[in-house]
Amino acid sequence: MDASVRAASTVLVVRDGIDGVEVYLQRRPAAMRFAGGFWVFPGGRVDDTDRDPAIDEHWSGPPPAAWAQVMEMPIDLARGHLVAALRETLEESGILLTADRPTADAVARARRGLLDGDRTMAGVLADLDVRLDTGLLRYWDWWVTPASERRRYDTRFFVARLPMGAVVTPHTDEVVEETWARPTDLDTLHVIAPTYYTMRAALAHASVDALLADATRRTIAAVRPTIEDGDVVLPWDERFPLPEGFGDA
Repeated sequence: MDASVRAASTVLVVRDGIDGVEVYLQRRPAAMRFAGGFWVFPGGRVDDTDRDPAIDEHWSGPPPAAWAQVMEMPIDLARGHLVAALRETLEESGILLTADRPTADAVARARRGLLDGDRTMAGVLADLDVRLDTGLLRYWDWWVTPASERRRYDTRFFVARLPMGAVVTPHTDEVVEETWARPTDLDTLHVIAPTYYTMRAALAHASVDALLADATRRTIAAVRPTIEDGDVVLPWDERFPLPEGFGDA
């Protein structure tokens, strides 16, 4: 991977709704440097601490080596992507995807430690005496920012069912609004191309069970769009208007 392209992970947290699958979205403050004012999934770049093998002691589900094979990357980078996905989900939505369920107060304290930079994810798991459950995630998509952009990301998308009894609590410094998007909302939300297309594919399912089953059968290849005449041009010859105020090109 080009050193100028930052590794990132994001998670589509999904639940069953009246009209089918619903996806959790957060709208970022307009002043934020990346995707300010847009609706996004919880996610962010892979930090160096996310690759720390010490977290393997607090790991449940498919191990980093198995994910490395699925995503066709080195084990330490695969570990980083999975930990970043689960860490960002906790930081930005308050949802802890683990094999064990600590109390809400304990999760809130752990989240604050991450947000304040006082704790790593490995430290949080040790404090809570719980294990990450990567079996709750399914690999969903892979997008790489166009080469014409100054801020570029190699982003892996995952899907995860909202745990029973979990309550979403957004990180208010980075979120001005939240919603559970339904299929009827798809063309009304202010989103960028990767959000739109990954969400469109997810919302096409009648249930979360069907979505998760489909995720295990998907063939994932990098989507590398280009920018042309104010549009994002997709490899399958579909064009997505570049939203006003977004993009460097």
